[in-house]
Amino acid sequence: MSVPATVSETSLEGLRLVRRGKVRDVYAVDAERLLVVATDRISAFDCILPTQIARKGEVLTALSRFWFTQLGHITKNHLLTTDIEDMPESVRAHADALRGRSMFVRRAEVFPVECVVRGYLAGSGWKDYRRTGEICGHKLPAGLRESAQLPQPIFTPATKAETGHDENISEACMAEIVGAATTERLRATSLALYLEAETYARARGIIIADTKFEFGLDAQGQIILIDEALTPDSSRFWPLDHYEPGRAQASFDKQFVRDYLETLDWDKRPPAPPLPAAVAAATTARYLEAYRLLTGSEL
Repeated sequence: MSVPATVSETSLEGLRLVRRGKVRDVYAVDAERLLVVATDRISAFDCILPTQIARKGEVLTALSRFWFTQLGHITKNHLLTTDIEDMPESVRAHADALRGRSMFVRRAEVFPVECVVRGYLAGSGWKDYRRTGEICGHKLPAGLRESAQLPQPIFTPATKAETGHDENISEACMAEIVGAATTERLRATSLALYLEAETYARARGIIIADTKFEFGLDAQGQIILIDEALTPDSSRFWPLDHYEPGRAQASFDKQFVRDYLETLDWDKRPPAPPLPAAVAAATTARYLEAYRLLTGSEL
């Protein structure tokens, strides 16, 4: 079976590159709108790997579009369209490279915080809990096991980092960055998004253990959801039928890649090692399966 072609980065003549992130290339289309291109790059431990994951950009784009529509009654978002034919000519000129992996969006003034919601004890939250009994200022019951469901979801913001590590912070620290009223609004919106998405996903066989959202202010000063939403890159997706507290869980997200990298003699500093073809292919399969289960259709 042939391996689908991957996109490691884009270079679009006639469009100005604003930012090349860990996964996305962002271009200015005009004063009010951006083009967000999801490549097939994958990062782990804050390092971009030299191996791309086939169809990853397609999954991130399609799943974000799905959730933006599904959760649009909770908060507005930045998405205008993912249909190349509905984008300006300057974008359509690159249709072959962009189709299936591009979002045409409204510009926003981005809040410099990640809005993380945790419903289960995993990742850095599990590490913090073992050390302190808390996560980002939330005191949790004693004796919880790895992957345990929390009594209720908690809001645990983090600083944003294009390179290097995001850092968990308290709500009080977040309020010093964006203000108390904005912190409360983002906390309430993030929890509402997570609760509805988690209920929906659970009915389709996926536990959303945690996720992160990003928000910004649009031209009218309204808070809107931006970037991506509830993808395997921004969330921990666990298969419900394999869930068992007290251990690490099987997943549909890039934890599979992290787990492989943990078996290597690598200090988690650039340059990152390549992934074997089998690991890359299995990661593609997990991303596609997450999309199928959540949307009920094949990508």
